[in-house]
Amino acid sequence: MPTAILADDERLMRDQLRMRLGQVWPDLDIVGEAKNGDEAISLVDELKPDFTFLDIRMPGKTGMEAAAAIGNKSHVVFVTAYDAYAVEAFERGAVDYVLKPPEQERLKITAERLKDRLARPAGDVNASVTAMLSQLAEKIATPKPKYLQWIQASIGQDLRMIPVEEILFFRSDEKYTCVQTEKFEALIRKPVRDLAEELDPSLFWQIHRATLVNVNAIEGVTRDIRGRHLVMIKGRPDKLEVSRSFLHLFKQM
Repeated sequence: MPTAILADDERLMRDQLRMRLGQVWPDLDIVGEAKNGDEAISLVDELKPDFTFLDIRMPGKTGMEAAAAIGNKSHVVFVTAYDAYAVEAFERGAVDYVLKPPEQERLKITAERLKDRLARPAGDVNASVTAMLSQLAEKIATPKPKYLQWIQASIGQDLRMIPVEEILFFRSDEKYTCVQTEKFEALIRKPVRDLAEELDPSLFWQIHRATLVNVNAIEGVTRDIRGRHLVMIKGRPDKLEVSRSFLHLFKQM
Protein backbone atom coordinates (compact mmCIF):
# COMPACT_ATOMS: atom_id res chain seq x y z
CA MET A 1 0.00 0.00 0.00
CA PRO A 2 1.47 3.40 -0.96
CA THR A 3 2.06 5.82 1.92
CA ALA A 4 2.11 9.59 2.30
CA ILE A 5 2.47 12.37 4.84
CA LEU A 6 0.74 15.75 4.81
CA ALA A 7 2.51 18.96 5.89
CA ASP A 8 0.47 22.14 6.37
CA ASP A 9 0.26 24.49 9.33
CA GLU A 10 -3.55 24.75 8.91
CA ARG A 11 -5.30 21.74 10.43
CA LEU A 12 -8.46 22.38 8.41
CA MET A 13 -6.47 22.24 5.21
CA ARG A 14 -4.82 18.95 6.26
CA ASP A 15 -8.25 17.52 7.08
CA GLN A 16 -9.62 18.62 3.72
CA LEU A 17 -6.67 17.20 1.80
CA ARG A 18 -6.86 13.91 3.72
CA MET A 19 -10.59 13.61 2.98
CA ARG A 20 -10.23 14.40 -0.75
CA LEU A 21 -7.29 12.03 -1.18
CA GLY A 22 -9.33 9.30 0.50
CA GLN A 23 -12.07 9.84 -2.06
CA VAL A 24 -9.84 9.70 -5.15
CA TRP A 25 -7.24 7.19 -3.90
CA PRO A 26 -8.63 4.95 -1.11
CA ASP A 27 -5.49 2.76 -1.14
CA LEU A 28 -3.20 5.67 -0.22
CA ASP A 29 -2.28 5.38 3.47
CA ILE A 30 -1.73 8.77 5.17
CA VAL A 31 0.78 7.72 7.82
CA GLY A 32 1.57 11.10 9.36
CA GLU A 33 0.89 14.83 9.49
CA ALA A 34 3.23 17.76 10.11
CA LYS A 35 2.56 21.39 11.06
CA ASN A 36 5.80 22.78 9.63
CA GLY A 37 8.77 21.99 7.41
CA ASP A 38 10.97 20.73 10.23
CA GLU A 39 8.35 18.19 11.32
CA ALA A 40 7.92 17.10 7.70
CA ILE A 41 11.64 16.39 7.32
CA SER A 42 11.65 14.35 10.55
CA LEU A 43 8.59 12.36 9.48
CA VAL A 44 10.14 11.53 6.11
CA ASP A 45 13.25 10.22 7.85
CA GLU A 46 11.16 8.25 10.35
CA LEU A 47 8.31 6.91 8.21
CA LYS A 48 9.91 6.87 4.73
CA PRO A 49 6.65 7.71 2.91
CA ASP A 50 6.34 7.26 -0.83
CA PHE A 51 4.86 10.77 -1.13
CA THR A 52 5.09 14.01 0.81
CA PHE A 53 2.48 16.75 0.36
CA LEU A 54 4.13 20.06 1.35
CA ASP A 55 2.48 23.42 1.88
CA ILE A 56 4.68 26.16 0.39
CA ARG A 57 4.54 28.56 3.33
CA MET A 58 4.85 27.16 6.85
CA PRO A 59 6.47 28.27 10.11
CA GLY A 60 10.13 27.36 10.50
CA LYS A 61 11.32 25.74 7.30
CA THR A 62 9.09 26.50 4.30
CA GLY A 63 7.85 23.79 1.99
CA MET A 64 10.59 24.75 -0.47
CA GLU A 65 13.31 24.37 2.16
CA ALA A 66 11.81 21.10 3.41
CA ALA A 67 11.72 19.72 -0.15
CA ALA A 68 15.39 20.56 -0.61
CA ALA A 69 16.21 18.69 2.62
CA ILE A 70 14.04 15.70 1.67
CA GLY A 71 15.82 15.41 -1.67
CA ASN A 72 15.17 11.98 -3.21
CA LYS A 73 13.82 10.33 -0.06
CA SER A 74 10.20 10.85 -1.11
CA HIS A 75 8.16 12.06 -4.09
CA VAL A 76 7.22 15.66 -3.29
CA VAL A 77 3.88 17.27 -4.10
CA PHE A 78 3.62 21.00 -3.40
CA VAL A 79 0.38 22.43 -2.01
CA THR A 80 -0.02 26.05 -3.05
CA ALA A 81 -2.43 28.97 -3.25
CA TYR A 82 -0.37 30.68 -5.97
CA ASP A 83 -1.71 31.83 -9.32
CA ALA A 84 -1.34 30.30 -12.78
CA TYR A 85 2.13 31.58 -13.62
CA ALA A 86 3.49 30.02 -10.44
CA VAL A 87 1.67 26.76 -11.12
CA GLU A 88 3.65 26.37 -14.36
CA ALA A 89 6.86 26.33 -12.33
CA PHE A 90 5.70 23.26 -10.42
CA GLU A 91 5.10 21.14 -13.50
CA ARG A 92 8.56 19.68 -13.77
CA GLY A 93 10.21 16.32 -13.10
CA ALA A 94 8.87 14.32 -10.18
CA VAL A 95 7.27 17.37 -8.57
CA ASP A 96 3.49 17.87 -8.80
CA TYR A 97 1.27 20.55 -7.27
CA VAL A 98 -2.18 20.92 -5.72
CA LEU A 99 -3.98 24.25 -5.55
CA LYS A 100 -5.71 25.31 -2.34
CA PRO A 101 -8.41 24.46 -1.48
CA PRO A 102 -7.85 20.96 -2.92
CA GLU A 103 -10.43 20.03 -5.55
CA GLN A 104 -11.44 16.43 -6.18
CA GLU A 105 -11.02 16.57 -9.96
CA ARG A 106 -7.47 17.98 -9.69
CA LEU A 107 -6.53 15.38 -7.08
CA LYS A 108 -7.66 12.61 -9.45
CA ILE A 109 -5.00 13.82 -11.88
CA THR A 110 -2.43 13.99 -9.09
CA ALA A 111 -3.30 10.45 -7.96
CA GLU A 112 -2.80 9.07 -11.46
CA ARG A 113 0.54 10.85 -11.81
CA LEU A 114 1.73 9.55 -8.46
CA LYS A 115 0.62 5.98 -9.17
CA ASP A 116 2.69 6.15 -12.34
CA ARG A 117 5.72 7.22 -10.31
CA LEU A 118 5.47 4.48 -7.69
CA ALA A 119 7.70 2.21 -9.74
CA ARG A 120 10.36 4.89 -10.17
CA PRO A 121 12.85 6.21 -7.62
CA ALA A 122 12.05 9.66 -6.25
CA GLY A 123 13.94 12.37 -8.09
CA ASP A 124 16.10 14.86 -6.23
CA VAL A 125 14.08 18.09 -6.20
CA ASN A 126 16.94 20.43 -5.32
CA ALA A 127 17.37 21.72 -8.89
CA SER A 128 13.65 22.32 -9.24
CA VAL A 129 13.50 24.07 -5.88
CA THR A 130 16.33 26.40 -6.86
CA ALA A 131 14.52 27.41 -10.04
CA MET A 132 11.24 27.90 -8.22
CA LEU A 133 12.78 30.01 -5.49
CA SER A 134 14.11 32.47 -8.06
CA GLN A 135 10.60 32.89 -9.52
CA LEU A 136 8.63 32.90 -6.29
CA ALA A 137 10.94 34.64 -3.83
CA GLU A 138 8.77 37.73 -3.66
CA LYS A 139 5.58 35.77 -3.10
CA ILE A 140 7.15 33.45 -0.54
CA ALA A 141 8.46 36.46 1.38
CA THR A 142 4.93 37.86 1.71
CA PRO A 143 3.77 37.20 5.28
CA LYS A 144 1.16 34.49 5.52
CA PRO A 145 -2.19 35.73 6.86
CA LYS A 146 -2.45 34.71 10.48
CA TYR A 147 -6.24 34.54 10.43
CA LEU A 148 -8.52 31.76 9.19
CA GLN A 149 -9.25 31.99 5.47
CA TRP A 150 -11.72 29.08 5.26
CA ILE A 151 -14.12 27.29 7.56
CA GLN A 152 -14.67 23.56 7.14
CA ALA A 153 -18.32 22.88 7.99
CA SER A 154 -20.88 20.07 7.72
CA ILE A 155 -23.99 20.30 5.54
CA GLY A 156 -25.83 17.03 6.00
CA GLN A 157 -23.35 14.31 5.05
CA ASP A 158 -21.11 16.70 3.09
CA LEU A 159 -18.15 18.81 4.14
CA ARG A 160 -17.74 22.30 2.68
CA MET A 161 -14.78 24.66 2.62
CA ILE A 162 -16.41 28.08 3.10
CA PRO A 163 -14.39 31.28 2.51
CA VAL A 164 -14.77 33.38 5.66
CA GLU A 165 -15.76 36.50 3.71
CA GLU A 166 -18.93 34.67 2.57
CA ILE A 167 -20.06 34.02 6.14
CA LEU A 168 -22.67 36.44 7.54
CA PHE A 169 -22.46 35.35 11.17
CA PHE A 170 -21.62 32.55 13.60
CA ARG A 171 -24.02 31.67 16.42
CA SER A 172 -23.37 28.98 19.03
CA ASP A 173 -25.58 26.82 21.23
CA GLU A 174 -24.48 24.21 23.75
CA LYS A 175 -23.24 21.67 21.17
CA TYR A 176 -22.72 23.33 17.79
CA THR A 177 -21.97 26.63 16.09
CA CYS A 178 -24.19 27.67 13.20
CA VAL A 179 -22.33 29.09 10.18
CA GLN A 180 -24.74 31.27 8.19
CA THR A 181 -24.08 32.38 4.61
CA GLU A 182 -26.44 34.04 2.13
CA LYS A 183 -27.25 30.68 0.53
CA PHE A 184 -27.07 28.06 3.28
CA GLU A 185 -26.55 27.19 6.92
CA ALA A 186 -23.84 24.79 8.11
CA LEU A 187 -22.62 23.44 11.45
CA ILE A 188 -19.25 23.22 13.14
CA ARG A 189 -18.19 22.11 16.60
CA LYS A 190 -15.76 24.96 17.28
CA PRO A 191 -17.20 27.44 19.83
CA VAL A 192 -17.41 31.18 19.23
CA ARG A 193 -14.78 31.90 21.88
CA ASP A 194 -12.20 29.96 19.80
CA LEU A 195 -13.35 31.45 16.50
CA ALA A 196 -13.00 34.95 17.93
CA GLU A 197 -9.27 34.33 18.42
CA GLU A 198 -8.74 32.84 14.94
CA LEU A 199 -10.76 35.24 12.75
CA ASP A 200 -9.70 38.73 11.65
CA PRO A 201 -11.22 41.09 14.27
CA SER A 202 -11.52 43.83 11.65
CA LEU A 203 -13.88 41.55 9.66
CA PHE A 204 -15.75 39.73 12.44
CA TRP A 205 -17.03 41.46 15.56
CA GLN A 206 -18.03 39.51 18.61
CA ILE A 207 -21.32 41.05 19.74
CA HIS A 208 -22.32 38.39 22.26
CA ARG A 209 -20.57 35.51 24.01
CA ALA A 210 -22.29 33.21 21.49
CA THR A 211 -22.29 35.41 18.37
CA LEU A 212 -19.79 36.72 15.80
CA VAL A 213 -20.99 38.87 12.92
CA ASN A 214 -19.35 39.87 9.63
CA VAL A 215 -19.18 43.69 9.73
CA ASN A 216 -19.94 43.83 5.99
CA ALA A 217 -23.25 42.05 6.63
CA ILE A 218 -24.50 44.56 9.22
CA GLU A 219 -27.42 46.67 7.98
CA GLY A 220 -27.91 48.54 11.23
CA VAL A 221 -28.77 48.32 14.92
CA THR A 222 -32.23 48.62 16.44
CA ARG A 223 -33.81 48.31 19.90
CA ASP A 224 -36.76 46.15 20.87
CA ILE A 225 -39.46 46.91 23.43
CA ARG A 226 -37.30 45.33 26.14
CA GLY A 227 -34.50 47.78 25.39
CA ARG A 228 -32.18 45.17 23.89
CA HIS A 229 -29.89 46.22 21.05
CA LEU A 230 -30.26 44.00 17.98
CA VAL A 231 -28.03 43.83 14.88
CA MET A 232 -29.96 43.63 11.60
CA ILE A 233 -28.42 41.53 8.81
CA LYS A 234 -28.58 42.70 5.18
CA GLY A 235 -31.17 40.79 3.17
CA ARG A 236 -32.18 38.53 6.06
CA PRO A 237 -34.78 38.57 8.85
CA ASP A 238 -32.21 37.61 11.50
CA LYS A 239 -31.72 40.01 14.39
CA LEU A 240 -28.72 39.26 16.60
CA GLU A 241 -28.66 40.42 20.20
CA VAL A 242 -25.77 42.65 21.30
CA SER A 243 -24.47 42.21 24.85
CA ARG A 244 -23.88 45.38 26.84
CA SER A 245 -20.16 44.70 26.97
CA PHE A 246 -20.01 44.93 23.16
CA LEU A 247 -22.19 48.02 22.62
CA HIS A 248 -19.11 50.22 22.29
CA LEU A 249 -18.52 48.68 18.84
CA PHE A 250 -21.55 50.55 17.51
CA LYS A 251 -21.02 54.01 18.98
CA GLN A 252 -19.80 55.38 15.67
CA MET A 253 -22.54 53.76 13.58
